[in-house]
Amino acid sequence: MAAQNRFTEHLIAWQKTAGRHDLPWQKTQDPYRIWLSEIMLQQTQVSTVIPYYARFLASFPDVLTLAAAPIEAVIAHWAGLGYYARARNLHRCAQQIAAVHGGKFPKTEAQLAELPGIGRSTAAAVAAFAFGRRAAILDGNVKRVLCRQFGIEGFPGTKAVHDRLWKLAENLLPDNDIEVYTQGLMDLGATLCTRSRPRCADCPVAAECAAKRDGRQGELPEAKPRAAVPERISTFVLLTDGQRLLLERRPPSGLWGGLLVPPEGEPAVVAARFGLALGETTKLPPFKHVFTHFRLTLEPVLCRIDARFQVAEPGLEWVDIGRAADAGVPAPIKKLIRQVASAAG
Repeated sequence: MAAQNRFTEHLIAWQKTAGRHDLPWQKTQDPYRIWLSEIMLQQTQVSTVIPYYARFLASFPDVLTLAAAPIEAVIAHWAGLGYYARARNLHRCAQQIAAVHGGKFPKTEAQLAELPGIGRSTAAAVAAFAFGRRAAILDGNVKRVLCRQFGIEGFPGTKAVHDRLWKLAENLLPDNDIEVYTQGLMDLGATLCTRSRPRCADCPVAAECAAKRDGRQGELPEAKPRAAVPERISTFVLLTDGQRLLLERRPPSGLWGGLLVPPEGEPAVVAARFGLALGETTKLPPFKHVFTHFRLTLEPVLCRIDARFQVAEPGLEWVDIGRAADAGVPAPIKKLIRQVASAAG
């Protein structure tokens, strides 16, 4: 608790002397202007937002003007900022404020968070800056600051870490100077405790920063874990009479669409499907092939059949073993056929 209190105190003191004070949406308690800036700043840097903010206010100076404007005009003013759902939600939110709230912004973070396009953190920022509410913010920059400062392990997107960060953010709130503290968090994350090359030498809370102490600025917050690559196993039945190999053309769409591959499945089932009598069967060494979204383990089985048996089903082709690897087969099957050619020889 003492460390948390020192963090808050040092951050407030630093913001008052070294934080940002000249942004165009500062020095106002107009919830419309504060809300507009917060929405524009989502996923977008301050330097990019400033000219858009000025032009937007020139055309839509208040929430009622924005609510009455056609969506096409709003989108036109947003062009170039990206993430256009923000503009559509901005317009919907203005219309809801006009229709439901009489043109006045709700004053609590809970009510604000119910409006279109306003999440919990943005609602808290508007409530703090416009109405002096003691509300915690937790955007991406703040998550990074808190994870580094207090050594929070785990990916912030997981529920357990996310909940822990919200609890910490609420515990850090000061009794006074909520606007200064909130701005200080934003300033720290945007200017010093940046994603890469953080300026720890200038940081007002570096003395007790766990990441700086342990040299883990590049590790915290932890990145989103890579999703486990699905594993698939498939048996490929290589039916041969010693001279030829039976291949099946895949459907036009899907994996290896339109290419020739050995039939898949259990050898006895495949043989029965084609009316073939199996002779000697030999399991060949399995091997893996990695696709974009999964990893396939191929388990080939070489099966001898009597040369007198013929198969004439559509999509099936008897291919000379010596040229089968070049008969329009996918890369891993090419490797497999070469094993067969070696074994058959």
